[in-house]
Amino acid sequence: MNKSRRLLLLVMALSSLITGCSDEAKYKAMEAKYNAVQAEKAKHKAMSAEEMAVHTDSEMHHAMPAQSVETHKLDTDEIGRSADDLPPPLNRTQAQLVSVDLYTDELVAEMMPEVTYQYWTYNGKVPGPFIRARAGDQVEIHLSHGKPGAVHQGHDAHTSAQHAAAGHSAHSIDLHAVSGPGGGAPLMEVGQGEEKSFRFKATHPGIYVYHCASPHVPSHIANGMYGMILVEPPEGLIKVDREFYVMQGDFYTTVKYGAKGFQALSKEKLLAEQPTYFLFNGRVNSLSGDRALKAKVGEKIRLFVGVGSHIAANFHIIGVVFDKLYPDGAITNAPLKNVQTTTISPGSAVMIEFTAEVPGKYLLVDHSLSRAIDKGALAELIVEGLDQPELYQQVSQ
Repeated sequence: MNKSRRLLLLVMALSSLITGCSDEAKYKAMEAKYNAVQAEKAKHKAMSAEEMAVHTDSEMHHAMPAQSVETHKLDTDEIGRSADDLPPPLNRTQAQLVSVDLYTDELVAEMMPEVTYQYWTYNGKVPGPFIRARAGDQVEIHLSHGKPGAVHQGHDAHTSAQHAAAGHSAHSIDLHAVSGPGGGAPLMEVGQGEEKSFRFKATHPGIYVYHCASPHVPSHIANGMYGMILVEPPEGLIKVDREFYVMQGDFYTTVKYGAKGFQALSKEKLLAEQPTYFLFNGRVNSLSGDRALKAKVGEKIRLFVGVGSHIAANFHIIGVVFDKLYPDGAITNAPLKNVQTTTISPGSAVMIEFTAEVPGKYLLVDHSLSRAIDKGALAELIVEGLDQPELYQQVSQ
């Protein structure tokens, strides 16, 4: 048998083997290819730096040897969705068609100062948009792979092969509020440049999670592709003064918490369920400082809190007792009352109501407190107003 024929048989055998691979094997092959491409890019970057060291003058700092910290240009100044970015309560009693436009986008953004990450998103934020409907509504979801009508630097320029190598050649959406196979995902798988739509009837009131369901599903979710959909009961919800939208996600990076530079997804940590970060709304301090939740003394507050990714949360607000808690998204059930901390399962959500009684700064935490103190699961609620000495005061000695 000549050399050419042996080579042809080898190619055929490899092709047959790849065809029979599982989705996981395909993902590993794509990941290996992507890593090889990235290594080649890094090699060329290093060569460019050396050449610049030879040819540039002394006033240019690029004359230094290539740094080991990998940097990526930011695609957005803010990846985290604000807690008050949600539609207002529905003020109607008749069912109607609710149309929702979603697009997917992969964006490099800061996870914390000097730390960047490539997030996979719905509509450019983590979490995705808060969807609000009423029991009996027809909900129509439109999903496009990439932002329609916009040329995103570094994203739309990617070839199909590059998308496949990076693992995001296709995206979809599985809504836990949907009664039907895959929560709509089998009807909504979109490739690069594609757009698809489907419609479902919202029949079960509750607060639900949605997420991407394209292979490798855990990776798509871990990169930030999740959000929440509220189906209000026909009579609506009791009126409150403030509503907030908070989702906890776990992120798995190749290097330790806070390491400067670009942090890539670690498939090994993901499979071992060992997150590097636990984050509210996409990044460290996403809901703190100028972006803290804000209310006034005496106001009734409603929180929709969910877990988009893989590890259950132990949600607690230090100094607050939940007047009402609707666990597991069951907003039409009788609430639990006077609750301190609640466990939220992966892919689940709760509704919490309480009244702000004493002014000050309150911390929202995962009460597995190393996650809050050392891994990022920390947010702030600022309550403004007059002191309430009968409720909260220091006793002089």
